[in-house]
Amino acid sequence: MACTTLLVGKDASYDGSTIVARNEDSSNGEFNPKRFVVVHPADQPRHYRCVISHLELDLPCDPMRYTSLPDADGSRGIWAEAGVNEANVSMSATETLTSNERVLGADPLVELVPAVGKPGEEGSAPEIVGGIGEEDMVTVVLPYVRSAREGVARLGGLLERYGTYEMNGIAFSDVDEVWWLETVGGHHWIARRVPDDCYVTMPNQLGLDTLDMDDATGAQREFMASSDIREFVEDNHLDTSLDGHLDPRDAFGSASDADHVYNTPRAWAMQRFLNPTSEPWDAPDAPHGPMADDIPWCRVPERKVTVEDVRYALALHYQGTVYDPYGRWGDDSTRGAFRPIGINRNGQLSVVQLRPYEPEPCRAVQWIAYGCNVFNALVPFYANVDRTPEYLSNTTSHVTTGSHYWANRIIAALADAHFHECAAHVERYQEKVGARGHATLARTDACVGAAGISYADAAPTLEAANDATADALRRDTDDLLDRVLYEASMGMANGFSRSDA
Repeated sequence: MACTTLLVGKDASYDGSTIVARNEDSSNGEFNPKRFVVVHPADQPRHYRCVISHLELDLPCDPMRYTSLPDADGSRGIWAEAGVNEANVSMSATETLTSNERVLGADPLVELVPAVGKPGEEGSAPEIVGGIGEEDMVTVVLPYVRSAREGVARLGGLLERYGTYEMNGIAFSDVDEVWWLETVGGHHWIARRVPDDCYVTMPNQLGLDTLDMDDATGAQREFMASSDIREFVEDNHLDTSLDGHLDPRDAFGSASDADHVYNTPRAWAMQRFLNPTSEPWDAPDAPHGPMADDIPWCRVPERKVTVEDVRYALALHYQGTVYDPYGRWGDDSTRGAFRPIGINRNGQLSVVQLRPYEPEPCRAVQWIAYGCNVFNALVPFYANVDRTPEYLSNTTSHVTTGSHYWANRIIAALADAHFHECAAHVERYQEKVGARGHATLARTDACVGAAGISYADAAPTLEAANDATADALRRDTDDLLDRVLYEASMGMANGFSRSDA
């Protein structure tokens, strides 16, 4: 599944929060409607079966409550994608990654092998189950971990035991740390703690560009990895460096022609935005162009990164460059040449902000947007709740403007064809929704802090704030739909200026 991730360490964010953000994008030709829900311990399975791989595993009997962004149509599995649990630990899974033939030959992906024939028949063979994948990871990990490090360790153990059928990147955060884990083949993995003063940009490509093997297999202060990662690299001749300093991208990843159109330009666009003067990004001899294979995994920003910066970065379509599909610069050979971050297939954006300066009951905020990020708005919701607003949770496969997901999908489809006429309406909507969100958080935070409400007793107050946010969001979204529909209707090809009146 195509996605884009942006991670922000606590010293790089505007308020000292850790921030984990990821677009979930559907595959080409598909649009997977999403819901925002809360999973209670009573609803968490104790025995879990993967829909895609048919793997079955028992889960611990003491899950925590957590938020989730599953598919509205559960026929392919849960696909929980992103959430926050009662320990204020977040998980985002997954960013689909690339690999290479050497890795996949050394440690093949663990894919489902269907049964052949009927038992007892000549030539028959039983089914061989596969490993875990994006469909499963949040569900089998997030309810059971009390720190970001614990999340890495639990998922790593599951990967080593059961394997995976796809290459993925997974983010974990708590109030102090952000960790990024990448799968390497069927059973191996590597992980790095995001430096506190840095942000990380991740398209659909293996991203880690350094691995301290001694730390990963020893103290694990900044790196973690599967227990036999050193032997795996050595036995399979995966280290291609000339100086003996392993580069995980060269060893485990890819640098293909497809990457240069689909992946590297997205990392370039995000870093161009967050570090605008650090490099001559658009110069012919720029150190890192949109097709560069050595764009850094992490970078210190030129200024503190805000939630609004994260939203803008994860909606980028190469504004201000000749590659912008909506732009008036360039020509047909450049416009739309690279895969945008804000793409028609955006399904949901989750931005989890863990705020160290707020009491634990209201510390975790999950900002959410549905549909194409170019045309939607990012909205904050408290995670310490027992239910979510219906406007965000009622998504089904049926199109209706009574669902926030579908309202945003309709707005984007209309506004895309009339981008310049609708841009101002969308910008005002995004600013209005965001400003109200910040105001609601400040007001509710003050109420919770002044009252000294415990974590367990805070849910009704936070749910009321979420409901108010959703009610206002629905009014604003309906108003935007009205304005965009008008512009699209006036721009119809069969319009004619003479009136019957």
